[in-house]
Amino acid sequence: MILLWLIVILFLGGALAWASEALDAKLPRVVALFSLLASLGLVLWLWSTGGADVRTPGGTWWVLDSWNWIPRFGIALKVGVDGLGLLMLVLTVFLGLMALGAAWNEITQRTGFFYFNLLWTLAGVVGVFTALDLFLFFFFWEVMLIPMYLIIAIWGHENRAYAAMKFFLFTQVSGLLLLLAILCLAYFHYAQFGVFSFDYFALQNVVLEERFQMWVMLGFFIGFATKLPAFPLHSWLPDAHSQAPTAGSVLLAGVLLKTGAYGLIRFTIPLFPEASASFAPVAMSIAAIGILYCAKLAFAQNDIKRLIAYTSVSHMGFVLLGIYAWNLYGLQGAVMTMLAHGLSSAALFMLAGGLQHRLHTRDMDKMNGLWSQLPMLSAMALFFSIAAVGMPGLGNFIGEFLSLLGAFQASRTITAISALGLIFAAVYSLWVIQKVFHGPYKIPEGVGRSAIPEDLSTVELLCYVLMALGLIWMGMYPQSFLELSGPGLESLLQAIGAFSGELGSATLNGGAL
Repeated sequence: MILLWLIVILFLGGALAWASEALDAKLPRVVALFSLLASLGLVLWLWSTGGADVRTPGGTWWVLDSWNWIPRFGIALKVGVDGLGLLMLVLTVFLGLMALGAAWNEITQRTGFFYFNLLWTLAGVVGVFTALDLFLFFFFWEVMLIPMYLIIAIWGHENRAYAAMKFFLFTQVSGLLLLLAILCLAYFHYAQFGVFSFDYFALQNVVLEERFQMWVMLGFFIGFATKLPAFPLHSWLPDAHSQAPTAGSVLLAGVLLKTGAYGLIRFTIPLFPEASASFAPVAMSIAAIGILYCAKLAFAQNDIKRLIAYTSVSHMGFVLLGIYAWNLYGLQGAVMTMLAHGLSSAALFMLAGGLQHRLHTRDMDKMNGLWSQLPMLSAMALFFSIAAVGMPGLGNFIGEFLSLLGAFQASRTITAISALGLIFAAVYSLWVIQKVFHGPYKIPEGVGRSAIPEDLSTVELLCYVLMALGLIWMGMYPQSFLELSGPGLESLLQAIGAFSGELGSATLNGGAL
């Protein structure tokens, strides 16, 4: 029941936040804070007292609950969480608190409706990370999209209508492909076993001809790769990030992108192992192209939020690379990159939003010498920039190193090409730091000549310190995360085997991490 309560708290908290605006415009953020703290308490309690004690053919689960919903079509309210899912839940609720911190002083209009959408987006994401019925999974997949669309469209910046519609079209079209693929899989289960079922474990028993398996798998892959996002389905992200309010960018980069990677790990490859193995060379090539292409595009940006958005797509390419290497090193690297990228990218977008709020511009050509005026903000920007680059001792280094190590077992050529992205990342990160924070201070247009922008507030500083500590923890003691996700990933590997063939053999027992 704990997973059901987690979802219900976020749904009810959102509704209560909306209703509370009638009493006081500042009350919704307090309601949202208590809802998120209650959710975080449940997740941490599950982490500290739970254990993987429910065994199924698909692995071991900390919690596995099921209730009938639409039995005629084999649809159930089936939810569960293993080590991988638990890490995603911790990331989701934690970054929900960070998004709340980003919105604390920024959102002043229609506050109740804003926090309603924020909490319902998080509720949808929690549902995605826990649903083990594919119809229920798609329900939550859609729930998280509509509130995010409204966050961009209502509280976004000057071109918000275009960005919100582009986000909606990309995600909805790919979502319809995903729904069609789910329905096809359920139909094939009916054809082979005589009953409809959307159960995750039951659908793994469906046997498809090679041709049908590839087409259905592509429906899943496109749906999840668009959300990741992977090249060439990434073009919605820079527009969405540049126009979204800061809290929206935190949720997009830190949480929503991870649902695409999670879907590939949890559903696409386990449900279609042969087709995924055949497709692995293409997927890893797409990852390598995306890493380099989006790193190159980052150099062409003057808008600091668009630059961070392109770097985000580039770094998520390492996640796709590690997933389709499909060995223990690659999968562990993908998971660690998801976690570390969630913190570092969320922090960078908060910093970009903070600069826009203070200077009334996102144009880096109008920024210079900010270190002398905003020393704490500048120091945090430097820390999270070198974290995103992959500085040893921080979480991003562990994730990208393991992803490349796993990919190296599958394809040395693709790994060598992808590794060039690390060089590009160091160059554009140092370029931004030099351009924006060093040199003589330039007074941006819209800021009075006598006005000095305020440095970090207490709430902002607390958020950045918590995220920095998270990255340091991941970098200095990664075993605490690897041991949690390891059993579930090993179960997936043992259940369907390792990829082999054109990419070369990818060992199942890549060694204990």
